[in-house]
Amino acid sequence: MIVAEQKPLAEIAEMVKDAERVLIVGCSECVTVCQAGGEKQVGILGTALGMMRKKEGRELQWEGVTPVRQCEPEYLEVLDKKVKDVDCVVSMGCGVGVQFIAERYPGLWVVPALNTKFGGGTVEAGVWEERCGFCGECILHKTGGICPIIRCSKSLLNGPCGGSQDGKCEIDSEVDCAWQLIYDRLKGLDRLELMYAYTPPKDWSRARDGGPRKVVKEEARI
Repeated sequence: MIVAEQKPLAEIAEMVKDAERVLIVGCSECVTVCQAGGEKQVGILGTALGMMRKKEGRELQWEGVTPVRQCEPEYLEVLDKKVKDVDCVVSMGCGVGVQFIAERYPGLWVVPALNTKFGGGTVEAGVWEERCGFCGECILHKTGGICPIIRCSKSLLNGPCGGSQDGKCEIDSEVDCAWQLIYDRLKGLDRLELMYAYTPPKDWSRARDGGPRKVVKEEARI
């Protein structure tokens, strides 16, 4: 899932300082799971912004709505009537959601309330950890399901560096060496021969170079 966290309240307030009527839009998917942009957080943010305005001797009219997803146009239809009476939309979705809303309403000021962090998952209650760098060329079948691009501090593809000690990364002794984890995993699966398989340099053109990436499934198009 996409993991995000809320920007400082003062930063959000600054972005909407000239707006009198604000629509705060949450998302029921990823940011709800990581407790950054769900229905509850929408209400808390709206209340906090309203209280800040009152301290300034001004009023803020705000309304909150939490569609199923911000990243699919059909779910944004619920906003069409609501945006007619606002000066600004505050998106509590990931960066994708912010852009989809801005594209749908080109004449409306749209600002992000969250900082989009990474693709990850829940490792314990209240803790989310990065696990995927969206590199576009997955090699997890070679590494026992452990991603060296993200889990290794140096993103090494063919074994550990010379600085790892006792299974820990030289960058931070609290961080497990990704290649130690990979070795242990492959050993437990009796697949250590995969450690000898050479992985060529990553083709980063499949990741962040050359403009926005796109996946097209012709059978799904209308």
